[in-house]
Amino acid sequence: MVLIGTAGFSYKDWKGIFYPEDIKDVEMLGFYAGHFPCVELDFTYYQMPSVRTMEGLARKVPEGFEFCVKAHKGMTHELKGQEGEEDNEGTFRAFAEALRPMTSRGSLGCVLAQFPWGFKRTQENVDYIRRFRERMKDMAVVVEFRNREWIRPDTFDLLRAEGLGFCCVDEPRLRGLVPPVAEATSDIAYVRFHGRNAEKWWKHDQAWERYNYLYSEAELAEWVPKIRALDARAAKTYVLFNNCHAGQAAENARMLRNMMKLDFDG
Repeated sequence: MVLIGTAGFSYKDWKGIFYPEDIKDVEMLGFYAGHFPCVELDFTYYQMPSVRTMEGLARKVPEGFEFCVKAHKGMTHELKGQEGEEDNEGTFRAFAEALRPMTSRGSLGCVLAQFPWGFKRTQENVDYIRRFRERMKDMAVVVEFRNREWIRPDTFDLLRAEGLGFCCVDEPRLRGLVPPVAEATSDIAYVRFHGRNAEKWWKHDQAWERYNYLYSEAELAEWVPKIRALDARAAKTYVLFNNCHAGQAAENARMLRNMMKLDFDG
């Protein structure tokens, strides 16, 4: 099962491109769910979601629609070191509680734990990955690494042993970044398309500039056999486009779906 969607849905610059010009913000998710079967929620990284907010989102989508939710930055980025890591246990509890409306409805696809480039492959960080799994209890978790150091067989062995998924990425081919490896380490496969804007990846004024990129059919075609191979190994494969500026993610998501001849009734 391959589910294709985008990273986020609430973008004003999608009006007139993906959304009708006159759509209200509160109507966006319902409209989006008529076109895609899943969405990745990334606002949860910046602010701790509330039960009320997540309940509201879950109510707006049809049965079968799935949410992939990015872990809060206090779980992946704002770590105080080995001695202070117990301090973020409360963050894990608050995050899990906020997701309760989705877990109870069966609409939570997985949690995405995206670690920064500075999170390198040390024994301390390997141990933290294990503690992350323990704290998320029975929730499905997928791990995205930004540092190439992690892309090695024993990392995949670690993820398999802990029941964690591996996030495959397409991003600029820059030194130290993760190459386009297609690997599945749990019953969930996951692919994120970040765009290939190498010029703006490290040097940008606004965050969106890094992801300002529209894939061509030829570029997406590189991933079609990889996604099919992941689908053959995993029970479910999520493919999310993070190149969200000016509706490019929605355009590429539809392009890839058509290329793979995937049906979606809405």
